[in-house]
Amino acid sequence: MWGKMKEQLYTIPVNDEFDKDCECPVCGMYRSLQDAAIDFTMGPSYMEDDIRMETNRVGFCDKHIKLLYKNQNRLGLALILLTHTEQVIKDAEKLAKSKKPAGGLFRKKETSAVKEYMDGLDASCYICKRMRGMFERYLVTVFYLYEHDEAFRKKFESCKGFCNRHYALLYEIAPKQLSGRMCEDFIAALNKVYLENLKRVRDDLEWFTDKFDYRYVNEPWKNSKDALQRTIQKLNSIPADDVEED
Repeated sequence: MWGKMKEQLYTIPVNDEFDKDCECPVCGMYRSLQDAAIDFTMGPSYMEDDIRMETNRVGFCDKHIKLLYKNQNRLGLALILLTHTEQVIKDAEKLAKSKKPAGGLFRKKETSAVKEYMDGLDASCYICKRMRGMFERYLVTVFYLYEHDEAFRKKFESCKGFCNRHYALLYEIAPKQLSGRMCEDFIAALNKVYLENLKRVRDDLEWFTDKFDYRYVNEPWKNSKDALQRTIQKLNSIPADDVEED
């Protein structure tokens, strides 16, 4: 999946996210794609037959159904879920009539067709699927820019690091996109910005907790007032303003 792509690169949105003062530029890329996918799904497209056929088939994950609900187009979401529910009923009725539950009292149980269907439905999501290919291209663009654009390389090396999830993702993909000394330099820079900035956030969080101690009540907050939200982003890949929304 992560072979070097010859498809279109997305240098502008990637640079834009690295220009922002944020704890993880990759979270920003993901969120921009997610917002666009939500807006697309809840826009006029939900009336198109090919889109509705796909949403009927795959449904939505827990995270994205909540975001679709927050979009406020309740009629559009109701229509989407109505035909999706009808599809689930149709599929479940067919499975219930033609398949018996797997296993028995003295037999090793195997996954039934009903369970397989429901597990597959639970793991599928139209929004996730729509975002996936573009997100991969954004990440490939990060490596392309690091290799070919000195200004971006400096920007990368001076950013505020990454959340755990996206740090691991960049670390895993690097050898597939870069080679030799360039790959070594990227990994070294990645490790440095990740660890230095995680420690920075840790220190801010520690001071945040200290401020609840009467001994420090008159001390300045320094950079710790939003340390809890920023720590959540580092550990759970949830941007600070999304934490505030809930």
